[in-house]
Amino acid sequence: MNDVNRASAPALQDRFGRRVAARLDQGLAELPHEVSERLRAARVQAVARRKVASLQPVGARTVTVSGGQAALGGGEEPVSLWQRIASALPLLVLAAGLVTIHVIQNERRAREVADVDAALLIDDLPPAAYADPGFVQFLKSGE
Repeated sequence: MNDVNRASAPALQDRFGRRVAARLDQGLAELPHEVSERLRAARVQAVARRKVASLQPVGARTVTVSGGQAALGGGEEPVSLWQRIASALPLLVLAAGLVTIHVIQNERRAREVADVDAALLIDDLPPAAYADPGFVQFLKSGE
């Protein structure tokens, strides 16, 4: 096909569609109400399918519409090893980040506990003094 035929093909289809619609509209007044409603519903469905087909991405093979949801089918191409690795990589990075945060938090907590223990051992008071209720009262009184 040359470029002229490619450009005129959609125009020819549109013109043919308009002629068919005009012919159908001529006989619409003679049809019963039930038949005209079924035709109207069929037109609405056809327009909806046309809109979904025109919105189909270039790489997608199929668009499945069900209950207000649309799903793209990737076609029959097999998924390569690199694509599988690329899709799993973010999950692995997230897991590694969570493990790293957990290890860092544990180290900080252990360091804080070690600092408190060192302060208790170095202090002039014995550790048992801190557990004595009288010592707490002594500290609150400020003497």
